[in-house]
Amino acid sequence: MRIAYFINQYPKVSHSFIRREILALERQGVEVQRIALRGWDAELQDAEDASERARTRYVLQRGIKGLLAPTWQVLRAQPRRFSRALWLAMRLGLRADRAWPYHLVYLAEACQVLQWLRAGEARHVHAHFGTNSTEVVMLANVLGGPAYSFTVHGPEEFDKPQFLHMGEKVRRAAFVAAISSYGRSQLYRWVAYDHWAKVKVVHCGLERSFHEVTPVGVPMAPRLVCVGRLCEQKGQLLLLEAARVLADRSIAFELVLAGDGEMRRQIEALIARHGLQQQVRITGWISSAQVREEILAARALVLPSFAEGLPVVIMEAMALRRPVLSTYVAGIPELVRPGENGWLFPAGTVDELVEAMADCLAQPAEALQRMGEAARQRVLQRHDIDTEAARLASYFKASA
Repeated sequence: MRIAYFINQYPKVSHSFIRREILALERQGVEVQRIALRGWDAELQDAEDASERARTRYVLQRGIKGLLAPTWQVLRAQPRRFSRALWLAMRLGLRADRAWPYHLVYLAEACQVLQWLRAGEARHVHAHFGTNSTEVVMLANVLGGPAYSFTVHGPEEFDKPQFLHMGEKVRRAAFVAAISSYGRSQLYRWVAYDHWAKVKVVHCGLERSFHEVTPVGVPMAPRLVCVGRLCEQKGQLLLLEAARVLADRSIAFELVLAGDGEMRRQIEALIARHGLQQQVRITGWISSAQVREEILAARALVLPSFAEGLPVVIMEAMALRRPVLSTYVAGIPELVRPGENGWLFPAGTVDELVEAMADCLAQPAEALQRMGEAARQRVLQRHDIDTEAARLASYFKASA
């Protein structure tokens, strides 16, 4: 069958899980048309992302003016459908996270997407994230396009579901994929019980080439790695407060912050204020292969997140036989089991984060190796990309 994927930005360094999902679907025999709003000018680290960019069509590549012709063409060809979509877009602009003019732009984007879907003969369209990308495919559906579905990741969708009109998007969708049971429960809150059956759990998955690497023993260096965008929800500032306490206790450690983001300057300033320049290193944006190297060079992954869906990097670390230190947030406890394959602590607590880090650093290599093996078994059972893609493909076929 032929389907389409619609994404706000694709490819993107922090969204490699979408690329993996698309490629796994194609291994299932599904033809996937790639459409994105933007991403043609983004800096890429992976050769696979560069290949994906060449296969993607971009709605905004010619700017807003490029949407005028397709909007006029759709209006002229089907005025009644256009009127219904316009009314819906205006209604979605009320009490929304963005003012109503944005929603008129989404309607124009939907007109362009509709034409490309028809040209590609897509029988279904799937969006990632329940934000503007889902609104665009929903409007395209009202204009006469194929049925749509979308994957909800969190935390943004959970932070402001009413302003994103999450209930409306679920009610009109053929189905909705949640990446964790926690995510599914949050969607249940915003739709009537009659729509609960639409909400499916489809995990993000890992390529077998990722977790079939030759085992690498736990390093002797007292190193921990935190992988993720440098932003408020990932908790790196709290992590630096914990690092300061470890340094004050004269506990030897190294901390690698793998990633980049809007809070880099603030994080660098806090590193300098606490005098942690010798213990903490920021990598900036790095490729998937480099992320793997940083994880393998560490004793464990630490991710003190305040808000999440279910971080893919936790799956990656566990697949590489590294235990995980993280918070009791969203879907994380569905994967990380304290004492078995990692440590869990309440979000926002420096003291318990310090104790978890100190305990991990004090563990002998053999103990961490046992936890790493348990972590790998756990993630392989739940997050194989081909298994999850097959599940998703079955939902696409049922919809079409």
